[in-house]
Amino acid sequence: MGFGNPVRRDDGVGVYVIEQLRPHLADVPEVSLFDMGTSAFEVLFKLKGMQRILIVDAVVGTGEAPGTLYRVPAAEIERAVVDDPLVFLHGLKWDQALSYARKILGDAYPEDISVYLIAVEDTRLEVGMNAPVQAAGDRVVHLILEDLGYPSPHPVDPPQPSDAPA
Repeated sequence: MGFGNPVRRDDGVGVYVIEQLRPHLADVPEVSLFDMGTSAFEVLFKLKGMQRILIVDAVVGTGEAPGTLYRVPAAEIERAVVDDPLVFLHGLKWDQALSYARKILGDAYPEDISVYLIAVEDTRLEVGMNAPVQAAGDRVVHLILEDLGYPSPHPVDPPQPSDAPA
């Protein structure tokens, strides 16, 4: 699942990763690729019946250079979510949606969920990403393809992602 807004500069990196994965995985029946855009609530329904979920999104305010890559177990992100009964659904973010999905789906909630976060600064209303963020997106494509056992379009070993966000 790739999240982001491609007309908000670097925020579109999650969607970019899904676009780059499509030519390699679109015909693989065991893999579903979801361009989630800025949706979040819909994540609840996409999770049911899945065995493993990989989420890609931009993250702001890390203090790290744009393009810094983190791979985080979803459980770490869910721990930071506050259960707020007054959350407006149109303002629900995917991390909140994961938390609610766990409650709603119960035993049908997939346990193997990882999140790739890419540090960004530039979210101006403009199409196109900055080079370091696009390079990090390409690294995520490489890592996902490698993890799934498919050939990568990026033969150079990318730097490994950090274990947790700063």
